[in-house]
Amino acid sequence: MEKYKKPLFVAEICCNHMGSIDLAKVMIDLAKESGANIVKFQKRDIESWEKRKPLVYNSPHKDIKNAFSDTYKEHRKFLEFSFEEHKELKKYCDLKGVEYSASVWDLISAKQICSLKPKIIKIASPCNCNFEMMEWICNNYMGEIHLSLGMTSKKDIDNIVNFFVNKKRNKDLVLYTCTSGYPVKYEDMCILEITYLIEKYGSVIKDIGFSGHHIGTAIDIAAYTLGANIIERHFTIDKSLKGTDQKVALTKEEFKDLINNINNVRKSLTYKSKDILDVEIENKEKLKW
Repeated sequence: MEKYKKPLFVAEICCNHMGSIDLAKVMIDLAKESGANIVKFQKRDIESWEKRKPLVYNSPHKDIKNAFSDTYKEHRKFLEFSFEEHKELKKYCDLKGVEYSASVWDLISAKQICSLKPKIIKIASPCNCNFEMMEWICNNYMGEIHLSLGMTSKKDIDNIVNFFVNKKRNKDLVLYTCTSGYPVKYEDMCILEITYLIEKYGSVIKDIGFSGHHIGTAIDIAAYTLGANIIERHFTIDKSLKGTDQKVALTKEEFKDLINNINNVRKSLTYKSKDILDVEIENKEKLKW
């Protein structure tokens, strides 16, 4: 993989649309205006997850002030876009000239989103060991497969990469270093994991990304400098809105600043072309002892 190439920026709208497709379209517009290359949503089949996590899904949301209904299941249903709505969002992204993508959380959702033929799909951290789903994706979807590594051991990562190698899809695989927390403290970001991923898998997979759930943008710049070529951040129109992801998200202006800052850092990541640069010659004559 090439280090310090032109980065891609993913605006993760996630559930910050608060269940409104009209708001989601506004956010697509704002993300596009900020310079984002990809706008990403999420798709999960609520019934599948209720069967897998019945206690969680039939209990109240732990963060009551950010809950959209009485139980976690109803909360998730309130925020979940239907397949038809995802079709509409994909069409809207195409119209606006920005890539649509979605994290798929189960096999049913994977089949639905893959049928839309996006260039990129994402496997979220909670389902990166769902090999049944990944088997179907490898066999039926020919685009890039991005995968987050939150809540994942080194052994898990080896198993994941080996799975994609065996399926001959490793060159379509992008691994994202990620800490699954909202928000994540700086001491828990552990971005030197990027170096580990590059050293161990850089020649095996397509690329390395970084998915941040933190406050501010300094860590993203450091992540790019370490070698993450895809930067994913949650996106919002207002951090004070209801929802657990709003406070870790970036507004349009913050996202725009992040992109500008990383692009400027990219320009600086070079060695000198000669000992005394042209810009220094006049000052050398004027100032040097």
